[in-house]
Amino acid sequence: MRTHHVVVMGVSGCGKSTVGALLAQEIGAVFLDGDSLHPSANIEKMATGIPLDDEDRQPWLQEVGRRLAADSGHSLVIACSALKRSYRDLIRSEAAEARFVHLHGTASLLAARMSARPGHFMPPSLLASQLETLEPLGEGESGIVLDIGESPARLASEAAAWLEFAERGVR
Repeated sequence: MRTHHVVVMGVSGCGKSTVGALLAQEIGAVFLDGDSLHPSANIEKMATGIPLDDEDRQPWLQEVGRRLAADSGHSLVIACSALKRSYRDLIRSEAAEARFVHLHGTASLLAARMSARPGHFMPPSLLASQLETLEPLGEGESGIVLDIGESPARLASEAAAWLEFAERGVR
């Protein structure tokens, strides 16, 4: 069985953790929620409604990449926003073989989802700043964009199928 190193990415509320866990199960991988890798200062900042800047994100993104690289013999799926190409480049600087599954949806659907999850450290008020920061996957980035209007199970299946095609050189 092929080893996969996958980042399920997108703005808050897109379902990264749910889809990531389902994808990991489908491909026989370990799942890790990238939020658990944030330094406490980052979580405190977001919880008070202050967006993270690039300096805040750098050590976190490098740790995401290190975790992917450290699991070279096993498949690993990490949920991580990875909003900018430069952020994905930081991850790839540690784990060159990382592939990205971008969960994309409308602002209204994302806001509704965020409002429906009480107690999460990321407040809905930060959605606009995340959408402004988001850079779609670009030329030379190994990834797929999936519409969050589909069920999480369907998204995980589509991502798993794409990974198999991508491994064979079909994109």
